[in-house]
Amino acid sequence: MITVIEREKIRRAYYIEGKSMRQIAQELGHGYWTIRKALGSAEAEVYTLPKPKAAPVLGPYKGVIDKLLAEEAKLPRKQRYTSQKIYTIIEGEGYQGSKSALRRYVGQQRQVARRPELFIPLAFDPGQDAQVDWGEAWVEMAGTKQEVQLFVLRLCYSRKSFVMAFPTQRQEAFFAGHVAAFHYIGGVPRTLVYDNLKTAVKRILEGRNRQEQESFITFRSHYLFDSRFCRPGTGNDKGGVEHGVGYVRRNFLTPLPQVADFAELNAHLLRQCQADDERRVERQRQTIGAAWEEEKPYLLPLPARDLACCTSREVTLNPYGQVVFETNRYSVPADKARRRLTLKAYPFHLEILADHEVIARHERCYERQRDILDPLHYLSLLVERPGAFEHAAPLRQWRATWPPLYETLLASLRQRQAENQAVREFIRILQLHQEQPAELIQEAISQALAENIAHLEGVTFCLHRLSDNTPQVASLDLSPHPQLAGVGLQGVSASCYNQLLSEIAS
Repeated sequence: MITVIEREKIRRAYYIEGKSMRQIAQELGHGYWTIRKALGSAEAEVYTLPKPKAAPVLGPYKGVIDKLLAEEAKLPRKQRYTSQKIYTIIEGEGYQGSKSALRRYVGQQRQVARRPELFIPLAFDPGQDAQVDWGEAWVEMAGTKQEVQLFVLRLCYSRKSFVMAFPTQRQEAFFAGHVAAFHYIGGVPRTLVYDNLKTAVKRILEGRNRQEQESFITFRSHYLFDSRFCRPGTGNDKGGVEHGVGYVRRNFLTPLPQVADFAELNAHLLRQCQADDERRVERQRQTIGAAWEEEKPYLLPLPARDLACCTSREVTLNPYGQVVFETNRYSVPADKARRRLTLKAYPFHLEILADHEVIARHERCYERQRDILDPLHYLSLLVERPGAFEHAAPLRQWRATWPPLYETLLASLRQRQAENQAVREFIRILQLHQEQPAELIQEAISQALAENIAHLEGVTFCLHRLSDNTPQVASLDLSPHPQLAGVGLQGVSASCYNQLLSEIAS
């Protein structure tokens, strides 16, 4: 076959330059029938075999292979014939050819039999539908490359997206992502489409029926949306948000953002979501932000209060004033401790309650076998047992980071008092941290040391002085009245009082 360029040369030579077919054949080196075909059509020919190529080795077994491939439609998707299995079967019947020839034939037959999967273009009503999905991404957090989980909710009408990063895909993070998204978009979509997430679905039943988690049903009932779950293995049921997860990774998190913690990362993602409102999706008449303004009035209103997005469980206090959650131990204030407590775990923090009162709050740790200790929780015990001061692990952690003036204050107390008495007074000064900011206490200690009143009463006095919000009255300017300049500075004589008393008596 000749190329389209050679075909054009032949046609120009004959029709434009007026050359004969013989002359063209001599000049261009083509045969008569090649030139004849080129003159008949400018379009290139599609070569097809006049008959299938002979396959002397595989040919006798093609019927068996075709029969096996026809049976596949009745087999479970994960238990169909592989090329290796077909090779084993026909090898047992005498086939001595290569595996590659067999694989090539099986691939060709499957390609012929495979029907292309087509989808129906969809249109959505405002406020009606949204899609929810999880995705993974990498960031640099606190100087370390770390994988984070992305919660993505995408409105189907306006294409507006909300993205929030979490350390995990646990149920409390799943619910917290919803609540943050509802507040961001200004309402609740009427129907949310999900994968078959374990945080929502306990068991997949026949068809679209699902046995849902009770906590998910409670959450859905609180916000009054409907839920719909994809068919297993069919991501196209929520293709919009799956595409959105990839869009977030490529556009919001490339290059890898450098952040200190999840709060900074989520602030970055929120700014990116807001900037994305200016984008106009292909074939849409307006920007995402403009479409969202149209959609907001159709969303369900937010309830008066949000549902707590946490895992709650009863915990038991151990002898060291700690409770255990997911292998980690968290401290509890010694003066408020109870044998049985309630722990509520949120995505980024946890709370410990006694009789519905929050007595402790810690950042949640996702590592294992860690002790998360607040030194303030042990101060009341140390007042009773000052001998444990030097070896108390919570105090050692704190001492490694507190300002040097704390050690100066402790040394000053030890110079004037007995050891246990000095340590007790120092611990009572540390207890001021339970009520006042650390910066204010540090300033009060600094003033107490400078004024030589470095003890509990002196530090407390300086603290009250620093926190006094009474407005300062400016001194009266008496310079225009020099005769009054000495008022308040003259000496006091008792004779004035005696004179007053004598006049009263008379």
